[in-house]
This record gives sequence, C-alpha cells and structure tokens, in this order.
Amino acid sequence: MTWVRPVVAGVLSAIVGYASSFTLVLAGLQAVGASSAQAASGLLATCLGIGVAGIVLALRYRMPIAIAWSTPGAALLVGAGPVPGGFSTAVGAFLVCAALTVVAGLVPWLARVIAAIPRPIAGAMLAGILVPLCTAPVRALVDIPALAVPVIVTWVVLLRFARGWAVPGALIAAVAAITLTGRDAGLADAALRPALAWTVPGFDLGAIVGIALPLFLVTMAGQNVPGAAVLSSYGYRAPLRPALITTGLVSAAGAPFGGHQVNLAAITAALTAGPEAHPDPRRRWIATVALAGGQVLLGLGAGVATALVLLSPPVLVIAVAGLALLPALGSALGNAVSDPAMLLPAVVTFVVTASGVAVLGIGAAFWGLLAGLATLLVLRRSPSAVGGGAGGVAPLSSDETRGGPGSVRHTAPVHANRAAS
Repeated sequence: MTWVRPVVAGVLSAIVGYASSFTLVLAGLQAVGASSAQAASGLLATCLGIGVAGIVLALRYRMPIAIAWSTPGAALLVGAGPVPGGFSTAVGAFLVCAALTVVAGLVPWLARVIAAIPRPIAGAMLAGILVPLCTAPVRALVDIPALAVPVIVTWVVLLRFARGWAVPGALIAAVAAITLTGRDAGLADAALRPALAWTVPGFDLGAIVGIALPLFLVTMAGQNVPGAAVLSSYGYRAPLRPALITTGLVSAAGAPFGGHQVNLAAITAALTAGPEAHPDPRRRWIATVALAGGQVLLGLGAGVATALVLLSPPVLVIAVAGLALLPALGSALGNAVSDPAMLLPAVVTFVVTASGVAVLGIGAAFWGLLAGLATLLVLRRSPSAVGGGAGGVAPLSSDETRGGPGSVRHTAPVHANRAAS
C-alpha cells in the first residue's frame, strides 16, 4: 500500500489549494466582465487544465511536478477591472498570455530574460498588485463587522494552532455566516450544475498590453520560477521548458471557456515533493497525480462555489482572498527590499502598481514595471550595478534551458521560499 500516503498528500494539497484561493479566481474573472456562468466556467476550465497538465507531466517525467492556477494572475485581474470590449477581450488576453508561455518554453532566451528581471522590481510589482486585496479584511471589519469578525477570528485561531487550515477555516466561517444570516436563500435559484461556457475571444491592444503581458510576467516571476526552485530544493531538476509548453497549451485550450492561466505550483509543490508525501523521492510523483485528480473533482463544484460567492458581500469574498494572500505579500515585500542598491526602483514600481491607475487603457502593473525599470536605468552607473547577487533572479540552469527530462538528485534539500501559491 505504498500509494496510500502520496495519494492522501495529493488530495489534501488539492483541497488546501482550492479552498485557499478559488474566491480570488472568481473575483478576478468577474472583475474583468465575466457573468456568473462565465466565471463558473472559467473556474471549471482552470481545474480541468490543472488536472490534465499535472497528470501528463507527472507520468512523463515521474516527478512531483505540481500544477496550480495563477494566484498572482487572478489578483492582477481583480485590480485591472473592466476592460474595453468586455469579457471576450479578456479571453483574448488570456490566449495571448498562453501563447507567450508556449513561446517561453520553445525559445530559451525568452525564459532567461523573464528570469533576469531584478528580484526587487518583480517583488515590488507583485506587492503592488496584492496590497489592495490584502487590505480588504480591514475594510470588511468596518463595512460588515457581523460577517467579517467570525471569519478573521477563525483565521487567527487556526493560524496559531493549525496554520495550514487557517484560510480554509476562514472560508468555512464565511459560508456559515452567510447561511446563518439567511443569505443562502438564493442557492435554490442558482445554476449549480457544472457547465463550460464558450466565449468568442476578442483582441484589443490595450488589453494585450495591460492584461496579457502583466499576467504572463507575474505568472512567470511569481509562479513558474519559484515553482522550479521549490522542486530543486527537494532534489529534483525540473524540466522547465516542457512544463511551460504543456501549461501554455492547456491554458490556451481553457481560455475560450474563461480559464485565465495554469502554471507550476510552489506551495502545493512543497506539500507533494517533500518527504511528507513519501519517504522515497521516486514515488512522490503519485501525489501530484492525486492532486491533479482532486482538482478536477473540485472543479465540478464550480457552480456551487460561484453561487456562494455571488450570495456574499463582495468585500467579504475579497477579504477571505486577502487573508490567503498575506504570506505572498510578505514574501513580495521581502524581495522588494532585498537589495538596498535597488530600493528606489522597487519603491517606484510598488507605488505606481499599487495606484491602480490605468493609462491609455493599460493597467497599472505594466506601468509599474516600466517605471521601475526606467528608474533603474537612470540610476545605473555601471554594468556591474545590476544583475546577479541579491538584486536579480538566478538564471536558468543549462538543463532547464535545454528542457531535457528531469532527474532526481539525491541531495539534502534546502528549503526555498514557499510564499507563492
């Protein structure tokens, strides 16, 4: 029965990952114009994509390559808000992002360019995206204290005694509060059966620059690169290029149904790649197959999840997501201030991104990144002032850029940053 332990670890990872941020995914899709049916379809399509990509990569490479949706990407959508042309334009941006991911897997230098974005600037951009969401619990305490207090108290108590269940516990408290206040009466009229809804993609230059490009960048910098680092910390050489191609193709297939982006996971990778999943590193890939299957099953409940989100006050939904994103915000801020020499470019990136201002129909995340890089160029005195060390993301290894099959290195693990989801 050597398969029982990794299967349990994989199923648990699926539940924790889904419960921690599905509200954010739904909020992000609705923010860019999705109807309730389109948002439920997007959640289902994303879960199906996670299942397909996770099973394919795990069986192909016999490695615990965990797949997840782009949590920072969903946060970006919340901040982006409605786009010209409606949800169809957002779907077109999702397709462009998926295409860029495939290209990054096919063209080695593109992945290296993304990985070479200085860590402080990448961290500051992500922090600027997350700040408005992470302040939602405070706003909820003021606007709807009767609903927000039980949620936050539950989160604090579980954070002390069972940290991994703090966010799922807060979600359960929110559902209980909605039920006790009689807000669940509309469930009888909601469409609870899982269904995929096709949306014809539309393309707009502003959406491509303001959504597709930032979505690609935050997913690469906030999910794929850390996800590969977590696998490396447990002794696995991640096949990054094949993983990018696979997740990009799966994302492209899911985009017309509302799926925003799937990618390498970091937190769930830590849950399935470590010794808790199985003592033998060669058997841990079973956990990611179970994780993928669990996500598919959870995705079938997308209609119920969407109905519950619609019945709750919007600020409560974002508050639960904000609690889940606090560790990611802390990690992003830590990266932003990791190099004193790059503090000013990081601050400029953070301020512009957090402003939420859209110029020429292009969201603040793009302008924040552009402003930070421009400030860096102004301040740079010599080529040695930038790159490497604490200021940049480590370049991909030769094995990663070649994309050959990954192999397990039996070395002592060094724990990596696990703040991304």
